[in-house]
Amino acid sequence: MMRDNQRQAVKSSLIALGLTGVSVPSAQPQKQPNVIMIITDDQGYGDFGFTGNPHVRTPVLDKLARQSIRFSNFYVCPVSAPTRAGLMTGRYPLRTGIRDTYNGGAMMASSEVTIAEMLKQSGYATGIFGKWHLGDNYPMRPCDQGFDESLIHLTGGMGQPGDITTYLRNDSSYFDPVLWHNGKQEKYKGYCSDIFTSRAIEFIEMNRNKPFFCYLSFNAPHTPLQVPDEYYKIYRDIDPSKGFENDTRPFPQMSEKDKEDARRVYAMVTNIDDNVGRLLKKLDEKGIAANTVVIFMTDNGPQQRRYVAGMRGLKGSVYKGGVRVPFFMRYPALNSGNKDIDAMAANIDVMPTIADICGIRIPQDRKIDGISLLPFIKGERISSDNRSLFFSWTRHNPELYNNIALMKGRYKIVGHTDYNSSIDKFQLFDIEKDPFELNNIVNEYPEIAVELKTELDTIFMELTLSLNMINPPCIDVGSGNENPVILNRNDAGGERGVWEQEDIYGRWNLCINEGFYDLRFRFLKPVPANGRMVVDTRSITYQVRNPEDNAVIIDMKNVYLPGMKTDFAPFYETGSRRILPLWVEMDKTLK
Repeated sequence: MMRDNQRQAVKSSLIALGLTGVSVPSAQPQKQPNVIMIITDDQGYGDFGFTGNPHVRTPVLDKLARQSIRFSNFYVCPVSAPTRAGLMTGRYPLRTGIRDTYNGGAMMASSEVTIAEMLKQSGYATGIFGKWHLGDNYPMRPCDQGFDESLIHLTGGMGQPGDITTYLRNDSSYFDPVLWHNGKQEKYKGYCSDIFTSRAIEFIEMNRNKPFFCYLSFNAPHTPLQVPDEYYKIYRDIDPSKGFENDTRPFPQMSEKDKEDARRVYAMVTNIDDNVGRLLKKLDEKGIAANTVVIFMTDNGPQQRRYVAGMRGLKGSVYKGGVRVPFFMRYPALNSGNKDIDAMAANIDVMPTIADICGIRIPQDRKIDGISLLPFIKGERISSDNRSLFFSWTRHNPELYNNIALMKGRYKIVGHTDYNSSIDKFQLFDIEKDPFELNNIVNEYPEIAVELKTELDTIFMELTLSLNMINPPCIDVGSGNENPVILNRNDAGGERGVWEQEDIYGRWNLCINEGFYDLRFRFLKPVPANGRMVVDTRSITYQVRNPEDNAVIIDMKNVYLPGMKTDFAPFYETGSRRILPLWVEMDKTLK
């Protein structure tokens, strides 16, 4: 079986030769456009002024939306990493190996061809600033997947257990963070959203005389809800549940915690709005705004209860509140903007759309699920009624008929039921008549439900049996492309929901290159003396006694590991307890 690093080398060669179908046009009638893609994290459809929220202040984004082509029926995945995999590749995330936000399910196969790789091969400078969430180790890092310049945090969010450089900072993880610049740790001053924007602007300035792709991927307003005081003060005294008395759409009941969370989210959103303003001003200053595609979207619905334009569900849900988000595109050289397009569109359409605009063929050697939206923008195509969109997400692995949906035309089938349920246990919505998904009509139109369920079954089985689900991506250790390798909790599988627990079984899927390694295990809390540190692989187990009391770090030096693809399962055994390290460092030595 070909290793991920080998696949990466083959893929790079094929791209360079044009054999994947990614080709550079022989002649360009005009300068290729710059592309800026802005995405925010856990910002729901209702967290903008232009979507009807009377509290949040987003003047820059409101203006940008007015200047843009707005896709008003745009959908993403219920959670972050799957949305980003589809965005990067134009493929349903399960095809890429992405199935979850952690539990080892947020590592995208290196054989995937990303937007960045396509554009880079066409002469673009490529940069990412912010959140990646598709793998933190070789060969899945941004610098391995087509980005010349990358400044990111690890895992799904700053302050989470997997982000080893910010997690232990607790309530200050968004301020003065240690980030990862081109694969190396560097310390920065300031607030995270300001830092990412400033570095994106520097990237644009450096590459203003050549086509560039800038992916500005804010981690805000994801939890922890940390924001500079100057922004929080704007919202400190508002009641986010008021002001909707004359709105007949459903509105969620908000607890006092929900209200306080909303204040902080709105403060973070206004900070983002200011930062987007800084970036757009730079385009004007450099005289490149007319030939720059600016895309704005969010990655899923809100995590907390607040205004969401009457839609049902939050982040994680396949109802509209979890998967419908704003999406708009400004490109003055193509279209004057200020236009709404109602055709159903999705995150998987972004890659083929960018390729179409830039005159680049999409890969021909794999299934691309997305379509180009350019014909809709040009007015050459109006309807997408025959199109289907599939949604699913459950923690750890896809579950048949649990939090799963298929939308086609005016109808949507939703499953929150058992694997062997009869059709009457599903939900069917006429989303044209019932946009808030309140009235289940499955018993009135069972024949429509059966037809949609049949298509849902076909797609589900195809995706769950895809190559990268059967043979999930592995972290390459000891190849020389990354040393030392740090294994974080986000990429640990094992028991469901490996997060920050101590007494839980966790393992990492590794492709180990033969050699001697110095291993370092960092624990969340000090471990007692007289236990033993155990490293379990499929072929060999190592253990060492620990005489030191209250140790937070345990070292194992000069450990020989054969070349193998294996489950790597370390734990500290003391009495009846087996304690999982918070992270593991593997340093291949010269021996």
